[in-house]
Amino acid sequence: MFGLGLVLSAGVHAGNWPSWRGDLAGSGLAKGETVPLKWDTKQNVRWRVPLPDRGNSSPIIWGDKVFITQATDADKRRTVMCFDKRTGELLWRSGVTHAKKETTHKTNPYCSGSPATDGRIVVANFASAGVAAYNLDGQQLWHRDLGPQEHIWGNGTSPVLFGDLCIVYHGPGPHSSLHALDKLTGRTVWTRKVEVKDNPDRVDGFRGLADGIKGAFTTPIIIEAKGRPELILSEANTLRAINPKDGRELWHCDGLNPLLYTSPVYDGNVLLTMGGYFGSSFAVRPGGNGDVTTKRLWHDPRSKKNRLGTPVVREGFAYFVNMSGFMECIDMKSGKVVYEERMPSTKNNAAVWASPILVGDRVYVTNQSGDTHVIRASPKFELLATNSVGEYSNSTLAVSDGALYLRTHKSLWCIGQPAGK
Repeated sequence: MFGLGLVLSAGVHAGNWPSWRGDLAGSGLAKGETVPLKWDTKQNVRWRVPLPDRGNSSPIIWGDKVFITQATDADKRRTVMCFDKRTGELLWRSGVTHAKKETTHKTNPYCSGSPATDGRIVVANFASAGVAAYNLDGQQLWHRDLGPQEHIWGNGTSPVLFGDLCIVYHGPGPHSSLHALDKLTGRTVWTRKVEVKDNPDRVDGFRGLADGIKGAFTTPIIIEAKGRPELILSEANTLRAINPKDGRELWHCDGLNPLLYTSPVYDGNVLLTMGGYFGSSFAVRPGGNGDVTTKRLWHDPRSKKNRLGTPVVREGFAYFVNMSGFMECIDMKSGKVVYEERMPSTKNNAAVWASPILVGDRVYVTNQSGDTHVIRASPKFELLATNSVGEYSNSTLAVSDGALYLRTHKSLWCIGQPAGK
């Protein structure tokens, strides 16, 4: 049914970037790609198309099509938009209407989760408006209502396609749950509640409400460990591994804080998970059973910075930019912060919500000023370039056939050398 080895390795070949951060492991690795080091609003821009409203989701790519999710306030629509990868032409837009107001933060528009595709269907998580699947021509195949999404800051999780399953984390908030749906029909295969427990020893330092704000804005990843697939989910307070075939827990590791934004990241040996607002972080090896908390490789109970973006990993070091605009490099084996460097910004907004991607030995990550920094993936800090398009962005880059795809609040950009060069 699942074809484990094939499924886990599929998706990043032949120019495809089928999900947030490119593959089932959410690695952000653009294997075999070469993309520009430098660009501006004209140099190395193949095309730019305006978008109808704000949005924080990231592009995905299959074949000659680029997909994004897009909410529009004027008509209360939540949609998938499909563009021609070569020209930027809008091919279709399909979605649902949801007029009921859903709580979110002013900086987090609806449809912040990115879509996912396997070349046969494209799936989008519309939160309170449900989960919907379309064929690649925009025809709706199914729609499922998973209940209301209720959190003061909204949501931003993306679906995951694994074998015959569409896996959706429906959270954060009181209705937090994990669902595996049949990808062709939307039928529930299994579901499990995700507990949102408080921690009396919380170390995130956030006191925005009387009891603090808690919940996870994570997207699950799927890895292979000891010959089995493991669905890894960073929950409030806990990192949990689940059998994606039946929803059964395999192991869990405590030590996170109650509020987190990042997804876990795996380097083929070690899992790294990080909390949110001055939160905790730790590393652990997958493949265990039961409670593996005592087997953590290291545990940092409280970071010095607010971390939102999920790192990329190269040769044992993790790289990301935190919400204060500092580039961090962490040693995966020890948890030691190797360096922490302030990044520049063209519009005095160095904050980063986006997660980095890795192309060769270069880390690419975009800040809220619309500046994409290119940093050498090395334990010695080296800023290679800063490229600005001058438009506010919270989105993670996608890569396909030598081009970067950048979503801002105003536009979708294709950045690559002109054809023939």
